[in-house]
Amino acid sequence: MEQKISGKVENYYYSKALDRRYSESTQHYHPHYEIYFMKDGRCRYFIDDRSYDVEAGDIIFIPKGIIHRTNYFAHAHSRLLLNFTEEYFPEFLQEKLDESRYLYRSREIAKHAETLFMHIEREYTHPDEFTKAALKCHTAELFLLMLRHPGNHEEAATGNELIDGIVKYIKQNFMGEIKLSTVAKLKSVSPEHLSRTFKACTGFGFNEYVTLLRLRKAEEMIKTDPHRTISEIAYECGFNDGNYFSYKFKKMYGISPIKAREKRE
Repeated sequence: MEQKISGKVENYYYSKALDRRYSESTQHYHPHYEIYFMKDGRCRYFIDDRSYDVEAGDIIFIPKGIIHRTNYFAHAHSRLLLNFTEEYFPEFLQEKLDESRYLYRSREIAKHAETLFMHIEREYTHPDEFTKAALKCHTAELFLLMLRHPGNHEEAATGNELIDGIVKYIKQNFMGEIKLSTVAKLKSVSPEHLSRTFKACTGFGFNEYVTLLRLRKAEEMIKTDPHRTISEIAYECGFNDGNYFSYKFKKMYGISPIKAREKRE
């Protein structure tokens, strides 16, 4: 079941789910860092362009802006989750941590990690004037734990040669026209087979994944390139219909592209 965690700390979010059953998460990517701890159970985690089989005791670290999705296959599981901004991520650790490494598996640190999450939960649910500083310390200790005990993450990576190649192809070409049928023909498979296999391996539908990549790039351009119009950004990110782009952008971010630009100015 999902346990409601009451507490409000600026730019920091903690949640947990105990003995829960569901298939897929709806979260895709966000502008915050994420640390996920699998307390019990297992799941498959698709992160950036690879899938990982996650087991009890594993820690997942996801940098901001990285597309990810979990699939629990209806298995019971318990997990603990943190989302936070850069202010809780010490700069000296940012320089040490490999942001292309997502899974940390070391059985010797699992109990220590769980204890740290419990300290974080207590601070989060009973905040006072020292809570923010305490959360920074506990979060930094989690990162230190991961750095000192990286374990073997490659054993958890689940590769599919077809899908690995297609994901890389999409990431290189999503700003132009890209269709399921075209990619299937390029890889000498049927569109139906490609669609089923892509969903099974990544948790995303083919078009859903393409659209997410385009939206992520568009959001980045809106924030960093004030000289391009919204229409130009939409076109450069593979959206040929400005109204469709605005609809998908608002559905993802809750505001229109124009409002998003105004917020950045």
